[in-house]
Amino acid sequence: MCGIAGIVDLQGRTVAPDAIERLTSLVAHRGPDGAGFWFSDDKHIALGHRRLAIIDPGARGNQPMISGDGRYVIVYNGEVYNFLELREELERLGIQFRTESDTEVILAAWQAWGPNMLLRFNGMWALAIVNKVSGDVFLARDRFGIKPLLYSVSDGRFVFASEMRALVGCGLVPTDIDVDVARRILVDAFSIEGSERTLHREVSRLQGGHYLWIKAGRTSLTRWWRTIDHLPQLPSTEVGRVERFGEIFRDAVALRMRSDVPIGTCLSGGFDSSAIICTMADAEKAGMGPRGNHAWRHAFVVSFPGSPNDERPQAEEAAAWAGVDPTILQIGVDDALRDFDRVLEDMDDIYIGLPTAVWLIYRELRRRGVLVSLDGHGADELMGGYLQAGGTGIFQLRNLLSGIVSRWRFLARTVDLARARLIQHKGQFFLRGGLSSLPRPFPVVGDEDRLPREWGSFNRRLYRMLHGTVLPTILRNFDRLSMAHGIEVRMPFLDWRLVTYTVALPEETKYAGGISKLIARRAMAGRMPESIRAGKRKVGFNSPMPEWLNGPLSDWTASLLAKKVAAFAELVDEPSLEKVVLTFNRNKSWNWESADRIWPYLHMKWMLARLPH
Repeated sequence: MCGIAGIVDLQGRTVAPDAIERLTSLVAHRGPDGAGFWFSDDKHIALGHRRLAIIDPGARGNQPMISGDGRYVIVYNGEVYNFLELREELERLGIQFRTESDTEVILAAWQAWGPNMLLRFNGMWALAIVNKVSGDVFLARDRFGIKPLLYSVSDGRFVFASEMRALVGCGLVPTDIDVDVARRILVDAFSIEGSERTLHREVSRLQGGHYLWIKAGRTSLTRWWRTIDHLPQLPSTEVGRVERFGEIFRDAVALRMRSDVPIGTCLSGGFDSSAIICTMADAEKAGMGPRGNHAWRHAFVVSFPGSPNDERPQAEEAAAWAGVDPTILQIGVDDALRDFDRVLEDMDDIYIGLPTAVWLIYRELRRRGVLVSLDGHGADELMGGYLQAGGTGIFQLRNLLSGIVSRWRFLARTVDLARARLIQHKGQFFLRGGLSSLPRPFPVVGDEDRLPREWGSFNRRLYRMLHGTVLPTILRNFDRLSMAHGIEVRMPFLDWRLVTYTVALPEETKYAGGISKLIARRAMAGRMPESIRAGKRKVGFNSPMPEWLNGPLSDWTASLLAKKVAAFAELVDEPSLEKVVLTFNRNKSWNWESADRIWPYLHMKWMLARLPH
């Protein structure tokens, strides 16, 4: 896991060493274990790398890495968990290896299979491979966009990096705001990350499941992965389906325990993270596989004393089941303003809440020397975790609308405006120009996929959440907040085999009778605490925003609103926003809904105020 960067001069000019050094330094937090640079012979291409050493952590695993035949060079961020199996296959083809790293396996796979290697990988990655002879550059991102890759084409240069702030701060890329993107973020913070557009007009996102070629100064983009094209044949019985789910999940966890440094987990006490730590314990009992790390008994629990979203008792119960003594990190109102600007800066984009709790727990992992965390992201979007109200009318309406848009894309704008009108009716819509100023929804990954006609609204909604809206945003957040401290997060629920299998399942195996994740809960019977396995409680891993906004953040919001930020004033009806926010502050009446709707405006103003002018 690392930070990568590169500059390709499309007009044949020399790339200055200080340019790639500056760009790479802006992702230094992602890789505290070393820095490396490479220049093509003609100096038209430069690569930079910051290393977080997880597999083969010695110097021979450093990057940029050159292939054994000297033809290719790679910078890579991620992990290919099945690299040992791929290595054996490549050795049978006659390839010899010099290191024990997965990076060298990728280079050899590229030599053997070219872009088709991506279909063989089980993992997460963002990578760039340069052909030293032709000057061609190949960039690719994993199936679901777990690892980030952003780029800009301007002034005859192609510049890429692991984070948007590196591109914005390097001095090589224009920093103009994309006003349409900013407006959409303010109304729907989950509608952008699955698209190719970003908050900055000249910065693009390589979407999950895509690769990009640069050949002879021209770029071409290809989508190499569509989940819907890889759905497996399902077992014919319910018992068989549950057994198969359990088999894949247990193997997904075991693969992600391959590490040459200590590993652990962030344990919330909910079903997802509890299932992971209990399965980690099972993996050791079954006999740890090759390169599996026995130093895994590290569970980190965030506790919010007195808050309704405190799950410490459940987390301690899961830890005890797995035989782990957890590290408890208590977070209270005094933490609301602690490291405030750095937390928001590390987010690298706009979100619906202040992620202090997540930022702090990954900092604690780093302090304790645990560099890898197996976390539960993806389960909610795969199997319907956001069902706090069970089968309420709102839940049914969301599924119905998602089904309509999935079948008839031409109705997307109508549904979008209806949703915005509802927000406006609640007094939480503050775009200057009203509803007419809201741009059309941007295309996101999966929008054009032809889903089975027999799918109901629920499966259609999950597919879009997984590929285009909610999950890409969650993955971005946890990537930035973990890598701010040089921590690698691995996600067993996003093993591509488990994703394709679960997507193929009928709706009733995922949600029924007010219970979500049915197939996973059945697969974990007898393998985790029953109270957690059968529990319906769903608490997101969030800072307690209502309490903080009604308390220590109140003065901060008032101070921020008083500032003059021209770019923000062009977007937002500030008098209306200020009136609503100050009323909430005065009455101490913030709740989760108002916090989620209004925080993006505050976050946006904070970010715009800090941009270089």
